[in-house]
Amino acid sequence: MNQGPSAYLVLQADSGTRRFALVEGKCWTVGRGEESNIVIKDRCISRNHAMLQSTESGYYLIDMGSSNGTFVNGRRVSVPLIIHDGDTVTFGQTELKFFRPQIEEAAVNSGDEMTLDGTVTSILHVRKLMSVMVVDMRNYTVLARQTDENLLSEVMTTWFRNAGHIIRRYGSWVDKYIGDAVMALWFHNSETVTKQEMMGILHALNDIDRMTKALSKRYPLPFELRVGAGINTGYGMVGNAGSSSQPDYTALGDTVNSAFRLESITKEIGAEIAIGSETYQYVLPLIGENRVFKQCSVQLKGYEQPAITYATKFSALNTFLSLAGDKPQPKIKKTAPVTAQMKSMDHGVRDI
Repeated sequence: MNQGPSAYLVLQADSGTRRFALVEGKCWTVGRGEESNIVIKDRCISRNHAMLQSTESGYYLIDMGSSNGTFVNGRRVSVPLIIHDGDTVTFGQTELKFFRPQIEEAAVNSGDEMTLDGTVTSILHVRKLMSVMVVDMRNYTVLARQTDENLLSEVMTTWFRNAGHIIRRYGSWVDKYIGDAVMALWFHNSETVTKQEMMGILHALNDIDRMTKALSKRYPLPFELRVGAGINTGYGMVGNAGSSSQPDYTALGDTVNSAFRLESITKEIGAEIAIGSETYQYVLPLIGENRVFKQCSVQLKGYEQPAITYATKFSALNTFLSLAGDKPQPKIKKTAPVTAQMKSMDHGVRDI
């Protein structure tokens, strides 16, 4: 895709103004680590902090699970979003200005894929360590048959909205609303998952369960609302899987697929929550000797070999979290900028 004149970032530093053109590729990483395309020497910036991606829809800014956040015009980036000419982008405590010269027309090249209906789909993806959480409303078919349509619409709209608020509170976003389920992603900014991140995921899930039960008391429903959940951790590909008219920034791969299968298997094993083996390795240091999760050998749909999962119920998870101490606190932006040093984009840009 030819985006016309290059977009660029401007940094106002003590040493003067520096301009960094987004050229020679379609994806640029930002972080404290030397492997990043844009290296910012700011102690408040993660080694792999954020990513800029050029698509036919514009320039996406994606926070990659940074510790201190990415901000656009003072608002934290919780979902991938398109940035516009003149926006102020803040990584950690370092502010830059984004500029995109006006172009008349965007053309297509070999970096994109033409679909049968004539639209263009960006095929660029980046491999990332992530945790995927799928939460599904139990007995929804029965609920839909026994509930007035207007009431059902109000209940589900409220449930989706509240679930989204809870998930954002713990540093993620709802990547998908699928019928009677939600899928959330947590990107991890290194080769591991921190205890705070994993505790945040567990608290988010527990809060969704409590919110769901509270809805049952608020509305005249035929039975108490319940949810089931699957959590899986591993590597997946993240990128724009949509077209220019309907961009869809999402994650793909076995890690995502397994999270859905884990949620489904809970109904067969008499559990409410099932987590994958790798997720359990990060949960284990948190629970210690507590028998919160029970190991099970299960046959996931579409998989030839049995898989090991760890299952529990919300009552056990709630008891553990109540005894574990305070919830993770939301990260608060610090607005005072600091001096940053960046390596030249002429040497640092690469096509990922």
